[in-house]
Amino acid sequence: MTQPSGLAAYVAVTAAYWAFMLTDGALRMLVLLHFHGLGFSPVQLAYLFVLYEIAGVVTNLSAGWIAARFGLTSTLYAGLTLQVAALLALTQLDPAWSVAASVAFVMAVQGVSGVAKDLAKMSSKSAVKLLAPKEGAGLFRWVALLTGSKNAVKGLGFFLGAVLLGVVGFTASVTGMAALLALILLVIIFKMPAGLPTGRKDAKFKEVFSKNPDVNWLSFARLFLFGARDVWFVVGIPIYFYAVLSDGSESGNRTAFFLIGSFMAVWIILYGGVQAWAPKLLKAAHRPADQIIRDARTWALALVAVPVILAALTALSGAPAPWLTVILITGLLIFGAIFAVNSALHSYLILAFTTDDRVTLDVGFYYMSNAAGRLIGTVLSGASYQLGGLPLCLATAAVMVLLSVLGTARLGRA
Repeated sequence: MTQPSGLAAYVAVTAAYWAFMLTDGALRMLVLLHFHGLGFSPVQLAYLFVLYEIAGVVTNLSAGWIAARFGLTSTLYAGLTLQVAALLALTQLDPAWSVAASVAFVMAVQGVSGVAKDLAKMSSKSAVKLLAPKEGAGLFRWVALLTGSKNAVKGLGFFLGAVLLGVVGFTASVTGMAALLALILLVIIFKMPAGLPTGRKDAKFKEVFSKNPDVNWLSFARLFLFGARDVWFVVGIPIYFYAVLSDGSESGNRTAFFLIGSFMAVWIILYGGVQAWAPKLLKAAHRPADQIIRDARTWALALVAVPVILAALTALSGAPAPWLTVILITGLLIFGAIFAVNSALHSYLILAFTTDDRVTLDVGFYYMSNAAGRLIGTVLSGASYQLGGLPLCLATAAVMVLLSVLGTARLGRA
């Protein structure tokens, strides 16, 4: 395997990933708010994202093998191309269609987008393992920078999607994003430095399943960590805030879109910023791997308290109130900061646990668990909000964090 040209390849991969995640965040917000405005229920809104997450599970399970077989640049280009196709397909959505037809169409398109996202993510994260300097905490720094900056860009995408929906409408927004991403794809294809792995013809699909217990337990912890976020993030909080902020008028809806998009953007940007800062926060450059594993257990436990407190306060309040909204915003930002440290530790540990010859396979399996967690969280977000409102969403999140704690407790035992 030839060694990549280091920093130049890292910059190219990161730029492609940024472009993708900007459109991914904007698209999620556009779809959520557009269809909520059309009268879709929380469960119907959750259905719109279900195939997206199912596609992520299937894609990640196979993407590691595909990259091992055909190379990392192939999967990166395929992810960007599929996202352009998904965005263009959404421009064909007809308001005259029935609710059932609209849901089915958007679910199918979101499924394609889910495949695209996880091809791009797996390619980018795997490349870091091969590109990062081996000395000091080089791997932790580079993966934290990629992941943190990606989430900041995705947060900007949430804000962009909400603003575009209110200013130029759904179809124009989606068309513009498709054009931007297609342009960036062409630039990346012609400017990508040589040297990333081109694949090996003898890669077998059964190699996807790891025999390393640390990889498997970390994947278990990752599943429930992201389930705990999405159970309130996907449907619960946006719809709750919409009910609180919108007065039903056109201007009121626009204001609600703007404020919800702003909160989601700030949350994701904070999350990304803390992820990028995590190596310094944890002093990773001067500490061995076993201490980083202990940090993962400690930070997982620290996350449990936030959804427990917020669920209790929301349930006791009985009805939305200004003081509760302030507490929710503050508490969820705290959740985001602690969640970001947990996520950064996971992203480092999966690359630390794997080897160069298995990196795409183990990263693909790990992100399959990530996607499975988002899938469970998405389904439970709509269902729990429908059944018990925001308190049940947050209580479910607390249970899922506890399950993530159980996974991190098993790390390093092998």
